[in-house]
Amino acid sequence: MLISENIDTAAAAAELKKRIRDKTARVGVLGLGYVGLPLAVEFARAGFDVTGFDVQQSKVDCFNSGHSYIKDVKDGVFEPLVRSGKLRATTDFSAIRDLDTIDICVPTPLRKTKDPDMSYVVSATDAIAEYIHPGLLVMLESTTYPGTTDELLLPKLAGKGLEVGKDFFLCFSPERVDPGNPKYQTSNIPKVVGGITPTCTEIGALFYSQALEKVVPVSSTRVAEMVKLLENTFRMINIGLVNELALMCSRMNIDVWEVIDAAATKPFGFMPFYPGPGLGGHCIPIDPFYLSWKSKEAGIEARFIELAGYINGRMPEFVVEKIQNALNDATKAVRGSHIHVLGVAYKKDIDDVRESPALDIMLLLERLGAVVTFSDPYVRRIQTSAGYLEAQDMYSSVAEADCVVVVTDHSAVDYTSVVERSKLILDTRNALKGFRSPNIVRL
Repeated sequence: MLISENIDTAAAAAELKKRIRDKTARVGVLGLGYVGLPLAVEFARAGFDVTGFDVQQSKVDCFNSGHSYIKDVKDGVFEPLVRSGKLRATTDFSAIRDLDTIDICVPTPLRKTKDPDMSYVVSATDAIAEYIHPGLLVMLESTTYPGTTDELLLPKLAGKGLEVGKDFFLCFSPERVDPGNPKYQTSNIPKVVGGITPTCTEIGALFYSQALEKVVPVSSTRVAEMVKLLENTFRMINIGLVNELALMCSRMNIDVWEVIDAAATKPFGFMPFYPGPGLGGHCIPIDPFYLSWKSKEAGIEARFIELAGYINGRMPEFVVEKIQNALNDATKAVRGSHIHVLGVAYKKDIDDVRESPALDIMLLLERLGAVVTFSDPYVRRIQTSAGYLEAQDMYSSVAEADCVVVVTDHSAVDYTSVVERSKLILDTRNALKGFRSPNIVRL
């Protein structure tokens, strides 16, 4: 049975640890998207009873039918867990009162002003605060700025007179999901966790160690929050550097891909990053601006972050400029030309279009009067400013188009057929490395 409120609160930690170790703890995951659903699956596979929460009834219904809507979680793994009763989902947040742990895995987008939109985290925390009880372990996984857990969540959760570290336990553990990565997934990506108190950290680390291969405890929630921002800011700044190099090489008529490949032969002091049409996904284009926003509060100007963000944000415009120049060399104008975008997901071999640079490129081309179509082996429809746009047949479309733009380098594409059928191709991902054809233009 759950820890009741009349039990000595000093015993809450010991009782919760026992329930975690013997896997009788009832686990909750709030937010069933790219982070929450795989996490719920791993704990169900480890033997825990897991309840997922989401505000979208359609998503909950799909979950409870045993169908996985996340590409990295296969129905063959997911459906038996639902059928056995180890996994269930609901929109009824009152079920939190029956849980021992709850992970918050909700979106943390940026507003147009590039400051954090914490509304999803606030709503999730308010729901938990309504049903919080002694012995509950609460973990925030949503990427956010340093100080969120102790400044935003803690006051709300402690509002009923419960003491953190004794009556309930609060941690931050950054999600490290890499959709489409066949090698590193939720189970084998090291899990950083930091608590408000040492006891919180101890219990959080114990909990994650039951289902995940490696847990890395840190001294505080703020350290854990900063870890995720460092990881993605590191990537964003280095991508910004190599994108700027691509701009330089284009003006100097130098093959930037050859430069990077040659530099990568150095066995020390260099790590290759690659240019592209712009940043996409929920993390790299967004997370560094959480750090930039928070640093301004402390009176520090995050110049590297702002500059890299500016360069990366310019890449869709640079791609369109390359298309214009390529069509001009072929004695065609952008206006009235049929331009086919090959791949609209934000990265290869996934179906996620969040923040995809393809959407910006298509919008810019449409504003210039181009007729724009797209194909993607994983995306059947996208939403544009004019409504929904359906994917076209790939190989017939590339044959009909005046220019094909490889924006996402999916492995499932037969690039030999694309090259053979296309009149003109702009390759923004080096997907056509090794191909030699006068109709290929590279970023």
